[in-house]
Order: sequence, then structure tokens, then C-alpha cells
Amino acid sequence: MFLIAGPCAIESRDIVMHTAETLKQVCDRLGITLYFKSSYDKANRTSMSERGVGMEKGLQILQEVKSTFSLPILTDVHESWQCAPVAEVADVLQIPAFLSRQTDLLIAAAQTGKVVNVKKGQFMAPWDMRGAIAKIEANRPASQSFSLQDIWLTERGSSFGYGNIVVDMTSLVKMREYGYPVVFDATHAVQQPSSQLGVTGGNRAMVPHLMRAALAVGVDGLFLEVHPNPDEAISDAANQVRLSDIQMILEQAIAIDQITQQFQSAE
Repeated sequence: MFLIAGPCAIESRDIVMHTAETLKQVCDRLGITLYFKSSYDKANRTSMSERGVGMEKGLQILQEVKSTFSLPILTDVHESWQCAPVAEVADVLQIPAFLSRQTDLLIAAAQTGKVVNVKKGQFMAPWDMRGAIAKIEANRPASQSFSLQDIWLTERGSSFGYGNIVVDMTSLVKMREYGYPVVFDATHAVQQPSSQLGVTGGNRAMVPHLMRAALAVGVDGLFLEVHPNPDEAISDAANQVRLSDIQMILEQAIAIDQITQQFQSAE
């Protein structure tokens, strides 16, 4: 099991560096491979609210994280032209859920040769991800050998009526059939979109419950947005996990993952 974690948005260098240092210390103690995640631009906002530090400054901060803590970096791309410069820093390019069918973006991300993490759109069935897979597979650099580790598929829940997200755990099983690593995004799965007068709400208390359920089904990685003081975060304040809680949450994750692997090896 690997972990994708970090603040939802790059708000400041200090927050990012503090969070990265703490996450690395915890993951080193627990033997978990960490991919540090944070977004330089929260382009998908309900309102004209603060979006982050922007690409140039954001990539500088992520490069500092990478150099200081020897951590691989994952961050979002929203437009095709962003893929090449972001790939100079990031080890994994993430396709946001609302953009998971955007052909030009998927092609541009694939052409960098970096790992591409596609977040399943809230409007998509798990089998719809075959389209995104095909677009990436067909556009990897010809000079680069292809690996089943080059594409990740992330489940973050599905829209259920207005202002609610639910998770169909069978989606994890179905997407694993495609042969690529499957990640469960436990923090976005508890979102309540646009539920607070133009601001996305959520219920972070439910994060450990859904995480444990997904691990019991079987996943390859976890996605957790983490912040030193989530209630003051500029985005996803209601569903980010407190940095002070991360070790306890990950200890639970390891315990359940180990049991699940025992059952899967016996199947």
C-alpha cells in the first residue's frame, strides 16, 4: 500500500514544508511509500475564491519538497499546456475528476512519460475508465517501455442527488480488473459539494470509516488530503484530515491492509 498525501492546495511554503516533513517522518516509521501531493491551482472552485499560489511558485515549492525530503511529487494538471512544465518537477501527473474524459489533457499527460493518476469522475461508472486508459496507453512515448505501474485509477465517489457523494465499493474491484493500481481517495469521498452556500462541505469524521472499508475490499494506494489546521484551509476545509491524526489513521490502514492481503493471497 502506498500513500498520496498533502494539503489540498499550496497555500504557503511553510505549511507545505511542515506537512511534508511530518508526513515523511510518519511514513518512514511505518514503512509506507509516500507521494507528496498538493495543488498549485484549485481551478475547479464553486465560487471566485482563493485558488492557491499559481503554477510557477507552486512548482518551486514542490521542487523544494522533492529536494529536501527526497519525496516523489504528485500534482494536478488542468490544461494540456501545463503537462510538460509540471512534468519537470512532478513524478505523477494527476487528472482531476471533472476532467477525466478530456482527451487532449489525457494525451498531453501521457506524452510526458510520467505516471498518470486519473481520478474517476463523479459522473462515471468504473468501466468508463477504460476510455481514459486507452487514451493514455496509445500516447505514451514510443521510446519508453510501458509498465502496468504507469497508470493509476482513483476512486473518489459518485454524485448522489444534490450535494452528496456516495462510494460504491464494487467499483474498486471492477477497476482492479484492468490491471493498474487502484487508489481510494478517502477525503474527497466525504465531500458534500456546494452544500454551504457556494462552499463545498464535508464530514472528515467519516474518512477513517470509508478508508477502512476500501482497504477491506482491497486497494493498492490511499489518497488523503492532510492539513495542520484544516478548518483554516482555503479549500476542502471540511474534509481534510488533521495532520496530528495521520499516524493513528495510517496505523489502522496498515493493520487492515495486512489482513486483506492474507485473504487475497488465499483466493
